[in-house]
Order: sequence, then structure tokens, then C-alpha cells
Amino acid sequence: MPATAIPRLLDHYRQTARELPWRTPPGSNEPADPYNVWLSEIMLQQTTVATVTPRYRRFLERWPTIDDLAAAPLEAVLAEWAGLGYYARARNLHACARKVAAMGGFPTNETGLRALPGIGEYTAAAIAAIAFGEQATVVDTNVERIVARLHAIDRPIKDTRPQIRALAADLFADGPSGDIAQALMDLGATICRPTAPRCDACPLAGVCKAYASGTPEAFPPKLARTAKPERHGTAWIIEQDRNIFLVRRPASGLLGGMAALPGTDWRDGEPLQAPLPAVRHVFTHFALTLQIESRDAVPDDIDGWWQPIDRLEEAGLPTLYAKAVAVWRASEREPSLIA
Repeated sequence: MPATAIPRLLDHYRQTARELPWRTPPGSNEPADPYNVWLSEIMLQQTTVATVTPRYRRFLERWPTIDDLAAAPLEAVLAEWAGLGYYARARNLHACARKVAAMGGFPTNETGLRALPGIGEYTAAAIAAIAFGEQATVVDTNVERIVARLHAIDRPIKDTRPQIRALAADLFADGPSGDIAQALMDLGATICRPTAPRCDACPLAGVCKAYASGTPEAFPPKLARTAKPERHGTAWIIEQDRNIFLVRRPASGLLGGMAALPGTDWRDGEPLQAPLPAVRHVFTHFALTLQIESRDAVPDDIDGWWQPIDRLEEAGLPTLYAKAVAVWRASEREPSLIA
């Protein structure tokens, strides 16, 4: 990599950096707040900047410091997280906040950060570099794609991660890791995109082998998508006096600890052949069709609580069950939807 490549990248970053509420602008003398960096990095896992930005602001309004978050009940954190998905992140977020508060602050290096709940290799490197100015190699999906294109790696990323990480280390070797990481993140999000890359605007185009090939979008090669397994289940709407009966899912597993509608287990195979409204939701490893059945009474073996319908948003239903309630409400207004 030519010695001028990283200075060009950083100059481009200083001129075009995205304004993000968790980011300290490049060139600022104000240090980044590790709480803000950590919170944003956890929220941004598998979730877009557009979705995270308003939720991040709301989260900070409610819990401005790590101590505030550590003191909050887990149920409140899960409810606030509702709609962001991947709910293990929220449970780990709360556990991490409590551990950091007990320690008196975040560790400042990758090793210490990796020991905290919910913080893996990438997140530890990002926090160490951005919040504490430590030298680190910060490799997320954007960086993987950029490196694969710079070197025209013609095998899927999953098969070349050690090679990509070694090549990425060269990018971080002679400069401020935090600024380089954020410059690469912006480059991957706005220019070196998965499809339709804007190579004409890229500060690294002159040293990019994929660009030189004439087909930059071909790198890295994409894996063929496989169909997700289909599962099916039933959610029960039990309503009394403008209240809906809710339960809490088991602490571990999918949607762990979240408020939910009672219902059957989710199973493989064919759905029930019944004229019921339904919602379909795609998880990471399978797709679920959930039929919605109105019931008159709560089964004796189920524990839960009655939630007023006009305060349903306070329960923090995850997207799956929020969609199910919306479909039920629509079917109540238009009974023909059930047919």
C-alpha cells in the first residue's frame, strides 16, 4: 500500500465525515465518551445507522451515564430496546453496564474490553481505538469489503478472513486507529458500497485492484443465498376490559426476556389449516409464520400480566408481537380479514 494512501483517506474523512450523534468530529480536541462509543457500537450490530440514530438519542435521554443504565431494571432496558432486534444485545448491554459500573469505568485496552459481556473482537478494537486512542486493527464488514476490493480477493470473505485481517493491519499500522476506523466505516457506507460502488469519489481508487479490473462490484464474490427453514406457531390474543394478557419469554434463547403474547411453540412443518390472520417474520436462521387466535380465557398453567391496550407500547413488545397485535386490531375492525 503506497505511503500516501492513508493520508488521502484521512483527508477525505476530514472533509466528508458523517455527522453522527455518537461521533466526535475529526480534528476535534474533545475526547470521545467511551459510554457513547460502546452504546453506539452495540446498537449498530446488525442494525442500520438510520434505525439506530433516533433510538440512540432516546436511550441516552433515559440513561445518560453508564451508572444510570447499570441501575435500571433489565425489563426496562429490554422494553426500551424493543424493535431493534437481536435482543441478546440488550441483555449483554445491561450486564456489561453493571460490570463496568462496578469497575469504576471501562478498561482502556482490547484485552480488558474483550472480557466484558457482549464485546467481541471487533467491538473491543473499535472502542479501544475510537474512545481511548489505542493502536488497534478494527475490522467490520465494511473494512472486510474494502480490503477485499483493494487487493481484488476473488474468494468469499468467509474463506479469507485471516488474509483480510492481516492486510487490514497494514492500513492501521501508521496512523490514528480511531480516525482510520471511522474513515473506513464511512467509505464503506457511502462509497465502497456492496452494490453500485462510487469509485469515482473514492480516495483509494488509485491503489484499488478491483477498480483497476473494471468490475469492482465483483469483489468480493457473493455467496449464493440459501432458503431459510420455515417454522410455524400460534399467538393468542386474550382480551378483557381493554387489556391484553402478556407473558415474558424465557431469559435465554430467541427474544429472551422480552414481553410476548402467549401461544404455542414454534415448530417446523406445515402451518395449521385454520382461517386465522397471520404475520410472517424473518429471523437470522429461519422464517416464522405466526397465526393469531383470539381466546376467551388465560390457561391455568401460564403466568403473565394484563397490559392496558392504550399503554401497550410501554410493554416493549418486540417487532414480531407488535406486528401480531397490529394484525389482530385490523382483523377486529375488518372481520373479513380472517376469512
